Amino acid sequence: MSEMNEFSDSQATWKRLTERVSAQSWPPATLYVVATPIGNLGDLSLRAWQTLSRCDVIAAEDTRASRALMDAWGVRTPLIAAHRHNEAAAAQAIVARLAQGERVALVSDAGAPAVSDPGGRIVRAVRQAGYAVIAIPGASAVIAALMASGVTTDENPAFIFAGFMPPKAAARRKWLQQWCALPAPVVMFESPHRLAAAVRDLLQVCGPTRQLTLARELTKRFEQVHTVALGDASAWLEADAHHAQGEFVLIVHQEEKVQAEGVSADTLALLDALLGHLSVRDAARVTAQVSGVARDTLYALALARQESAQGH
Repeated sequence: MSEMNEFSDSQATWKRLTERVSAQSWPPATLYVVATPIGNLGDLSLRAWQTLSRCDVIAAEDTRASRALMDAWGVRTPLIAAHRHNEAAAAQAIVARLAQGERVALVSDAGAPAVSDPGGRIVRAVRQAGYAVIAIPGASAVIAALMASGVTTDENPAFIFAGFMPPKAAARRKWLQQWCALPAPVVMFESPHRLAAAVRDLLQVCGPTRQLTLARELTKRFEQVHTVALGDASAWLEADAHHAQGEFVLIVHQEEKVQAEGVSADTLALLDALLGHLSVRDAARVTAQVSGVARDTLYALALARQESAQGH
């Protein structure tokens, strides 16, 4: 099939889908809470595009940032500011618009409003005033990081979203001690200029064998998702200046108890012998190559056996 025919087919598909979405219910006097792309402009859903186009006004965390998205999608709906510094006043203004039967959209700079972003107070005020709130789901950095990390399973889907870490070191360590003690993977946000310090604090709180997934620039051109033991995380960041650039989602994996079950006596003997001459990391790597046992398992065992030997 030629490229022209393929393009014609895609146009027909787009037209058909647009008509189907347009025919759905769009109740007035309603607040539409709309998730927007976290990086890739193509992640705005068809329903979100229709919503933003049909509303009478869009309440945005940053009107300049949102205008760029609206221009890209051809949305001409007026924008008003609704951020954490004016949220109470914005909530009352939105309720007044709803009282006049208007449709109001609520967006944040990226992702889902009211989820580690302003908007929760507005949603509560609208609901308390008796008006409808409809969520228009879409891109989420939390869900994207979980999808790409494989840290959860259908048998054990639990995870904890902790949001942004505190900026001060002492408060951050105390915060990490509380969250990372919970029996589930913990998802958190961190800015690039505090990332190195945060990783050092995670190492201090969780120990070197705990697994950490670093997901940066999700949905963007230089997206990267890397899982590493906390003992090796700082070295990975320092190995390439690009590793510490961009917006980050961190996932601290659930703590696993170190057991020697399934590891043969010969493998343990080899590991112990190598520990007399190599670092913990290299001993685990060589033993994994020889035995076929997972390197992470052997790294944790090697560290525990070394600490036990030093203790004696």
